[in-house]
Amino acid sequence: MSLINSTLVAVAAAAEESGHNPVIPFIAAGIAFAVFLMLGIVAWSYRDVANRSTRGRDAAGHGHDSH
Repeated sequence: MSLINSTLVAVAAAAEESGHNPVIPFIAAGIAFAVFLMLGIVAWSYRDVANRSTRGRDAAGHGHDSH
């Protein structure tokens, strides 16, 4: 029996004795991971926004003074 299978058997046996469902924490962890992943993707999508807006202003002539 592999380590993973023996661990799952031990968790299932402990759950039967205590009456608690051990899957709930894994579901909560999966949901938290998905939320943080989505937030990370949103934050990553805003990379280089300041540089893009600066380049746009320079191209329009609203950048630095050229005295």
